[in-house]
Amino acid sequence: MMMTRRTATTGLLAAAAATGITPGAFALGTVDLSPTRWPKGEYDSFMKAQGVDRTRAGAARGTQGAVTVACNGLAARAGLEALKQGGNAIDAVMTGALAQIALTMGAPVSYFGIMSLVYHEAKTGKTYTLNAEWNTVRGETDPMSIPGKIDFSSIEALQGMGPPSGRTALVGGFMKGVEAAHRRFGRLPFASLFDPAIYIAEQGMPVTPFLEGIFEFRDKDIRRLPETRATLVKPDGSAYRAGDLFRQPALAQTLRAVARDGADHMYGGPWGQRLVAAVQADGGKMTLDDLKAYDVIWADPLEAPLRNGYSVRTSPPPNFGGVSLIEAQNLAEAAGLCGGEHWTKSAASLKKAVDITQLFGISMFPKETQAAIYPGIDFSDASRVTKAHAEALWKQIESGKTFTKWKRTTPMHSDDIVAIDSEGNIAAITHSINCVNWGKTGLFVDGISIGDPASFQQAAIARVTPGERLPAPTETGIVFKDNVPVLGFASMSAGLHQRTFQCLLNYTCFGMDVEEAVNTPDFYLPSIDPATGETTLTVPEGRFDEKVLQETGLAWRVIPLDDARLGGEGKWVAISRDPRTGALHAASHNRNNSAAVAY
Repeated sequence: MMMTRRTATTGLLAAAAATGITPGAFALGTVDLSPTRWPKGEYDSFMKAQGVDRTRAGAARGTQGAVTVACNGLAARAGLEALKQGGNAIDAVMTGALAQIALTMGAPVSYFGIMSLVYHEAKTGKTYTLNAEWNTVRGETDPMSIPGKIDFSSIEALQGMGPPSGRTALVGGFMKGVEAAHRRFGRLPFASLFDPAIYIAEQGMPVTPFLEGIFEFRDKDIRRLPETRATLVKPDGSAYRAGDLFRQPALAQTLRAVARDGADHMYGGPWGQRLVAAVQADGGKMTLDDLKAYDVIWADPLEAPLRNGYSVRTSPPPNFGGVSLIEAQNLAEAAGLCGGEHWTKSAASLKKAVDITQLFGISMFPKETQAAIYPGIDFSDASRVTKAHAEALWKQIESGKTFTKWKRTTPMHSDDIVAIDSEGNIAAITHSINCVNWGKTGLFVDGISIGDPASFQQAAIARVTPGERLPAPTETGIVFKDNVPVLGFASMSAGLHQRTFQCLLNYTCFGMDVEEAVNTPDFYLPSIDPATGETTLTVPEGRFDEKVLQETGLAWRVIPLDDARLGGEGKWVAISRDPRTGALHAASHNRNNSAAVAY
């Protein structure tokens, strides 16, 4: 049973007395995170900034608390409000994440999407991970026949190929994750975390040029089903344009129900029943038992030493992003990247860096394929996180054995939020719809988007037992220096592995602060020609010296900054904390409407 706001506030004040937080921090004992309680003009200012893309990272400094996001700066402000009203880092990231989804209409992120959390509790010194990623569908016994495919070769290919089908839906854990994390570590009333998201949904928001682009991208798909048309198309049948006010009344009603009744409203309750009916009507095999069986996975973090006294704690398997992160950092040491010139200045370093980061996908290939490319190398999870594995693997890469077929020169979006509170608790999450902007199915249930993540992960689904957790590539974690937490980070988008690799090296090897680490030029996820399999290096326009690119011997492609979102970029956000002074330094993404806030 969920607490009411009144009874939860009473318990909150008792907790405040025990932790030394003054009752005044709770605004006279009432927790209300709605923007109506924010200082005059702040909500309007942050909402206006939703339509402005950055060219440099947002940055903020403070000592009491900080929040940073990869996209949607207003969500960072919502998370900061949670801290200001006595909440902790968990309250802040969950409040911000709930707001992020409302701000993006559920296109790149969803309340029925996925989430990965790494949380460090200051008072115990323990770090926890929460996996709220996809469960596969129990009745889906022939996943290789699930229709669909996407690639980056064209707009049409990115929109998705094959007929829309309910079989492309998986069981997302986002809302279960919000509830589980709050139940274990949260301090504010559960219902209060929904205040900003409900306000945004009810009051509406101006359609930005970016959101208009999403409407245009999916115009045909969002007109397929009546409920989606009612949600995303104007009553007169015309499309939303920049400057129009977009409201989400059905979503607001659903969020109020979850805030009141808990996540069970979705996982087996009234919303879940309507979801199953909608998915099955579209040919899917999801049942109410799939929803009722879903649970989050709490686990100890995967921990590994880095260099210069640093270590990292990140998500363990079945998440494969944490393993890939550690393997890549160890390969950087084996390749001598830390002691050499930065890859923005050296072609040799750049070639090493792109060869290393291409290995993130090798775990998705059969053992026979791995052995054929790198004979004698053990690619088990336990082996991949060791330095001995990295040293042996680098020797083979250095001898010319590469996982990628590079094209030579001739003569899905997600969101992140990281928070640190006044006690030093650190929370970092990545959440996603794990498909391209609503997905080709364009399925909505009571204001909540249902993506089509199975439309391009058929092989991965086939490798797990029906109903089990699908491994995810998210890379979220906390960096320690001499066993003291100093940095929380999260990454997202297609090039998340490349971005995390570069930013962690910038911080731990090259001595950059978080702001410098984000603003330093970065290479993206390379593009692959689906016809030939040849891979091309991709970089942002105007950031790399052409001489350095030419000397790599690789073909490269320059991506205009306006096209970065769909051009393979990665996003990485972080907050550092000086353990001696408590000083916080937050940095957001440097190419969209992100923000970092602190006090």
